Amino acid sequence: MTVLTADQEIERLMSLHPKGFDLSLDRIRRLLAVLGDPHRRLPPVIHLAGTNGKGSAAAFSRALVEASGRTAHVHTSPHLVNWHERYRIGTSGGGQLVSDAMLAEAIHRVALANDGKTITVFEILTAVAFVLFSENPADAAVIEVGLGGRFDATNVVERPAVSIIMPISMDHEAYLGDRVELIAAEKAGIIKPGVPVVIGAQEYDAAREVLVDTAERLGSPALVYGQDFLAYEENGRLIYQDETGLLDVSLPKLIGRHQYANAAAAIAGVRAAGFDLGHAAVDRAMNNVEWAGRMQRLPAGDLQRLAPEGAELWIDGGHNPGAGMVVAEALAELEERNPRPLFLIAGMISTKDQTGFFRNFEGMARHVFTVPVNQSESGVPAAELAVRAEQGGLSAEPVASVANALMLLRDTWDDREAAPRILICGSLYLMGEVLAVNGTPPR
Repeated sequence: MTVLTADQEIERLMSLHPKGFDLSLDRIRRLLAVLGDPHRRLPPVIHLAGTNGKGSAAAFSRALVEASGRTAHVHTSPHLVNWHERYRIGTSGGGQLVSDAMLAEAIHRVALANDGKTITVFEILTAVAFVLFSENPADAAVIEVGLGGRFDATNVVERPAVSIIMPISMDHEAYLGDRVELIAAEKAGIIKPGVPVVIGAQEYDAAREVLVDTAERLGSPALVYGQDFLAYEENGRLIYQDETGLLDVSLPKLIGRHQYANAAAAIAGVRAAGFDLGHAAVDRAMNNVEWAGRMQRLPAGDLQRLAPEGAELWIDGGHNPGAGMVVAEALAELEERNPRPLFLIAGMISTKDQTGFFRNFEGMARHVFTVPVNQSESGVPAAELAVRAEQGGLSAEPVASVANALMLLRDTWDDREAAPRILICGSLYLMGEVLAVNGTPPR
């Protein structure tokens, strides 16, 4: 019998089943029943939804659980470079991405159980997470919603330890609705009767009201940012406050003031899930947290060597106007501490509000190089994206690749100026391509 790698197993699934999402829970429930309902044998689940910040909150949740001396499985999507990034198995050493042999075997077993019936690849891969997490002991399972909430495949978990809903804004309107209240209602679908829900910092009052009303209707104890807990910076420290008192800890390792609220939601959520978090554990978590592709300083590698000497290279996969706003704020903080000319290298997909994203950087970015997104069929052509950037108030030009943009900057840079700060941004597909070409995939 030929043994396939995890990538080969997934390629086979892609050839058999439709791409994309088909929001329903019937198919995955049928499959999980054949597998013996592994989703009912998980460690305490921290279930995360939201438009922006849920990945960071997942990273904070993992760091908090581990800093308290416990172990956590983590399931997130999408991945940046390798499918394995979606499955982190909790171990006493801090958790490891699933091995190829373990992932390939689990995918093969789940595909056999499905027996060729109609299903999406995402649903199969979600079932794989439940199989892996039910068969390997851990103290917690951090599970991120893929799309929406109510009909997302992860929402078969009937009684998580806590639900966390991060900031909600306009995104995936074709699936979730064209008003923020409708999107909030879909995200609120992960709230379960009697299960605590943490409501992160919300940009829109209408979204917050939908979430609070849903929690009240279901009898779910709600912890609301700004009302029941909050976080802020004071004297270079993060101050977290809730009804139990104050925590005075290190600022998060993740860049940007928006991460204070993300950290606060995770602290409130992990505590609500029943984990005791002392001051020392929270401080360790803030220093240890990692989340690839979100305001990440690009590690030394093949791409960095193409940039002007001394340049700062950052990557961020935020891809909607709300994400663009918090990234722009983070860059403004960096500019305040260490002024440098700012350039963007951007690639986006067609389902996003490209002009709305770029508008956040008007008056900040000197120039934008637009590039194709080669890993997605929905990538916007670089020339068209340059027009969208100009409509957002920026100077822009299309180029063939990130490498071309970096070399163009290097070859034309005036050494009398401070070395530039370069943000590669727009799509997680592009972040994955950059990390792969740079030779620095997530570990």
